[in-house]
Amino acid sequence: MELVQIEPVRRMPVPKPDWLKARAPMGENYHDLKRLARSLNLHTVCESAHCPNIGECWHHRTATFMMLGNLCTRRCGFCAVPKGRPEPIDFDEPRRVAEAVARLGLLHAVVTSVNRDDDNRGGARAFAMVIHEIRRQAPGCRVEVLIPDFQGDRESIRTVVDARPDVLNHNTETVPRLYRVVRSGARYERSLELLRYSKELNRGAVTKSGVMVGLGEETRELLDVFRDLAAARCDILTVGQYLRPSRDHLPMARLYTPREFAELKEEALRMGFRHVESGPLVRSSYHAHEQSSSLGASS
Repeated sequence: MELVQIEPVRRMPVPKPDWLKARAPMGENYHDLKRLARSLNLHTVCESAHCPNIGECWHHRTATFMMLGNLCTRRCGFCAVPKGRPEPIDFDEPRRVAEAVARLGLLHAVVTSVNRDDDNRGGARAFAMVIHEIRRQAPGCRVEVLIPDFQGDRESIRTVVDARPDVLNHNTETVPRLYRVVRSGARYERSLELLRYSKELNRGAVTKSGVMVGLGEETRELLDVFRDLAAARCDILTVGQYLRPSRDHLPMARLYTPREFAELKEEALRMGFRHVESGPLVRSSYHAHEQSSSLGASS
């Protein structure tokens, strides 16, 4: 009997649709910002999370600085930020972030961090420090902070709110049913409570949250999340397509079309959000300056 070797069929990669194609990073501003971050020993979430908008944003001299190191204490299934045991918090980092903001001449600075479940209150203190430092070194610059949930610790939340950021952002990320696999260590109700409590502490605060789509959620679940956020008096909502960073991350269930993103935006605006960014490449800090300008956000 003659054996016949069968060649395995190779799957050809499916080309990305045009609406998912982002400009490759290049240009003088991109390289200047990269050199500046390296010289001050700073991290950007743009690089650590493999953001598709890094070329566009860095070309316009905007970046999201990531504090508290580059190692996250959680292992969320969607996120490309490295995981591990972090070093002790560097409390000089807020000064260096503010220096970078001042040297770049930013009008709107966005600062986020990894999760530091090992020291929630130290992390909150660092956020308060960076808000004060940016105001000192770059007066007139709006400050947006994208904060972790601090495991629901109210003292930590109060520390950040009392520092009066112009925008307080905390991402909901996905629907409650998918939290266990998507947001390891997080709780849906805890994220909602953070946004509610922030408004309770400062009624004039501008709050913001972001959601990814394409992880296997149903439309009705997504709209329920929008309603919950609107009920928590969240002002700004961002909705973007989940893109799998690597084979080690959660698979993408499906791609939403630009028309679907437009429909989600219309639904959200009807629920009472003051500003909605909804599109395939939208991320938390995408067009952040325009968002806060449209609301007249100020401390």
